[in-house]
Amino acid sequence: MNSEELYKQLEKDFITPYLSDSWAERMQPMSDFLTNNFKKRSMGLVCDNSTQIRRIYTAVFPSNKVMQSILDKDEADVMLFVHHPMDWDIRKAPQVYQQMDRDLLQQFRERRISIYNLHVPLDNYGEYSTSVTLAKALGVELRRPFAHYFGALCGVFGKTSFSTIRGLKEKFESVVGHRTSLYQYGSDETKDGVVAVAAGGGNMISVLEEVARERVNTFLTGITIRNEVSEISHKYAEDKRINILGGTHYSTEKPACRAMCEYFKRLGLPSEFIEGTPILEDL
Repeated sequence: MNSEELYKQLEKDFITPYLSDSWAERMQPMSDFLTNNFKKRSMGLVCDNSTQIRRIYTAVFPSNKVMQSILDKDEADVMLFVHHPMDWDIRKAPQVYQQMDRDLLQQFRERRISIYNLHVPLDNYGEYSTSVTLAKALGVELRRPFAHYFGALCGVFGKTSFSTIRGLKEKFESVVGHRTSLYQYGSDETKDGVVAVAAGGGNMISVLEEVARERVNTFLTGITIRNEVSEISHKYAEDKRINILGGTHYSTEKPACRAMCEYFKRLGLPSEFIEGTPILEDL
């Protein structure tokens, strides 16, 4: 497929004028690899290395492992689609986001491997969004979106069949494939069976305030560790008796990047999701 056609289709389907983001300012060390458009908007085409795209690889983060696995396939004229244009590792705080490796980026350039990013646009409520795909994987019946973030609506309220927090936690663990966290600040039962879902880094005061206004007592997200950064959110949840369930940044956003393979296949492009590694310290 002609790369320009692909980029135009992605733009049409996901990027709207009211969305914004801030990656470019954090990626100054990589500026010689970035497109001018990405430097302005922090979304869309990150690295423009190919005029034809034969195959798509999707991933949550462009970790060294992910990038090297594509290089090991010895392919050219392909594209890496990522939810984030930087790698995530909370263990390296305060620099939780890590730059892509310059040597790997140079090899991508030489192999004609482009990189495309949708962060806020993929978080925004829609068929492929992070919270929608996570909620569906959990068997949550969608009700309505919430959680304003950079012009997007990044969370969903929905109905679960699980009446207890423990039952929902077990389902959560079966979906993400590893242990999850439970900060039980409220009742053992999900109130009226309604839960709030915000994949990734949703544990913020502004999000929890909306959850509290809806009188929902169960909130599922990705990063839930109680530390100096999140203490205010945990205290708020504790005061409002809102249970917080966490499944890591990576694992709660993984369903969306898997779903994007289906999107690309509908465009006639072979697609494959590349596994990353959940950081359990997020919990």
